[in-house]
Amino acid sequence: MSSAPSNDPFQPLKADDPAVVGGYRLAAVLGAGGMGKVYLSYTPGGRPLAIKVIRAEFSEDPEFRRRFQQEVRAAQRVQGLYTAPVIDSDTEGAQPWLATAYVPGPSLAHAVARHGQLPLRSVLLLTVGVAEALGVIHGAGIVHRDLKPANVLLAADGPRVIDFGIARAADTTALTGTGVSVGTPAFMSPEQAAVGTVTPATDVFALGQIAAYAAIGAPAFGDGPSHAVLYRIVHEDPDLGRLPEALRPLVTRCLSRDPADRPTLTDIIRMCHEISPEPLRQGEDWLPRAVAGSITERHQLPAPAPTPPPKPTTGPAPTPTQYSPQPPAPGPAHPYTPTGYAVAAAPTQTGPGAPGAPGFPGTPGGVPAGPWQQNTHPQGYATPPPHYPSGFAQPGYQQPGYQHPGSPPSGWGSPGFQPAGPRPGRAGLIVAASVIGALVVLGVIGSLLPDDPDTSGKGDRASSSSNGASSGGGSGDTADSGDKAREKPADPEPVTYKGIDMTANYALKLADHPPRPQEDTGSGVSYGKGDFYFYWDSLFGDERVGSANGKLVVLKNSQKGSLEVCRQETRYTEKIDLEQLTSGSQICVLSKAGHIAVVTYRGKAGPDDPSRYITLDLTVWRNAEEAQQS
Repeated sequence: MSSAPSNDPFQPLKADDPAVVGGYRLAAVLGAGGMGKVYLSYTPGGRPLAIKVIRAEFSEDPEFRRRFQQEVRAAQRVQGLYTAPVIDSDTEGAQPWLATAYVPGPSLAHAVARHGQLPLRSVLLLTVGVAEALGVIHGAGIVHRDLKPANVLLAADGPRVIDFGIARAADTTALTGTGVSVGTPAFMSPEQAAVGTVTPATDVFALGQIAAYAAIGAPAFGDGPSHAVLYRIVHEDPDLGRLPEALRPLVTRCLSRDPADRPTLTDIIRMCHEISPEPLRQGEDWLPRAVAGSITERHQLPAPAPTPPPKPTTGPAPTPTQYSPQPPAPGPAHPYTPTGYAVAAAPTQTGPGAPGAPGFPGTPGGVPAGPWQQNTHPQGYATPPPHYPSGFAQPGYQQPGYQHPGSPPSGWGSPGFQPAGPRPGRAGLIVAASVIGALVVLGVIGSLLPDDPDTSGKGDRASSSSNGASSGGGSGDTADSGDKAREKPADPEPVTYKGIDMTANYALKLADHPPRPQEDTGSGVSYGKGDFYFYWDSLFGDERVGSANGKLVVLKNSQKGSLEVCRQETRYTEKIDLEQLTSGSQICVLSKAGHIAVVTYRGKAGPDDPSRYITLDLTVWRNAEEAQQS
């Protein structure tokens, strides 16, 4: 996410900006980009945070939400000296958000645009720091995918890499086909620009671009329309004419078109030390004085806006539940409540002094009532602590049908309030109920009478059909429904196959018994012919599983693969990158022929194995659904 388009690093909140995100009161806008907007906030202890709120378009995509949850969990494992750690997040709310430590420094893009190219020592320390950050990020199983100058912040003690993994959450979602690009064209790798393949070597190419950008003051493949830049990246050599001679071998290797020819991160760090005429040590003098001045500007943080007093109430008095805090969704409450703004008493609060607890001051019998229900939030609603659902306590929101425990009936105590009297027409209802009851009693008595000898056959049939009858129902209707229930076929029995080794570019069909992976000849470069295939691109290292005759669903860790679970899922896709899977991951496969299977991924061949294959367990329910018409 890019920095705000102004020399002032802190932009005021606008009318369409939220005042609070996840319980954190916002103080300013830090920047905006294709994925969303970044705000400044604070922890209860006063430490500044950068809160990234994802765009609503992405939030509405279920595949994005699933991937975003995965990436946030992975990002929380990244704890490097040159990364901004993830502090808090909400992946379930109306608009997902992610809070990281605030880095008081400009982005590399902002620094170069304002002050021009950096000296050699700064470029080398920048490159070493970013390489070290990528080592930690890759170690957590994440490929950045969108490493660019706007995602490298220049702090007083070295660079910080931010937004790692977030671009992956948007990759291959529905939005990528509607004009929303993943990755910045000027800093994409050739394989990423051409076929969308992403590996750790992709980030090495971007690192070479960043080093060149910092030393030259411009992108190595030039500016212009995205399609023109992408064409040059794929087909032409970079313009390194203005690059310092000492940096050319390093940058040239990083910008190799073949990912296999690019150096490792360890090699990059070693080469930087060899290039430097003096020992490389990070310190507060690693940046030119003018750029360091931008860091000072970012230390002068704006405070959150003070909370105004409650607005006077006009019109009819509110009901007791209108301002009462609503109960949170199940789950652990956040251990603290951000400071700097008024918060209504949390519904989970207990013990003496808690609103609604026995002996709460000014509330007879512990029933909350009166002015305490109107908190001091400017919109007049309860502000939830972090991790509460974002729909909780919104302006004017009242949970349907919810009455605060122990509260009087809604409207009690309002001017002119009268207890409800008897509803009209109750006498008629009583008479009708009496008639129906009498008919039921007569029916029961009739069923106890002995059958007529002349109609014993009919009596047998009536007895047979009444066995499944529900109380008060006609025997004919019940017989019909029983016949329909008997007509519905039972679920097929599952068949399980353990330890199937599937070679790269092979596929299997769920109807086969046992399923034997077959070579996928003549099926194109990246798509198989079977119900489930394993594809590997030997040139770019791309690995994926998919289905050419159905659809797939990657199950969550909390789910256990079963026929019912697979039938209920709707998060469909046709292909899955192998890097998304870990040992034990389960995938529902729903074939067009009506077969349903659960694939349990067990792992892939080791680096020293001469064959490339994956191992999986397979449970199949054959003919579980109607076959789709082709």
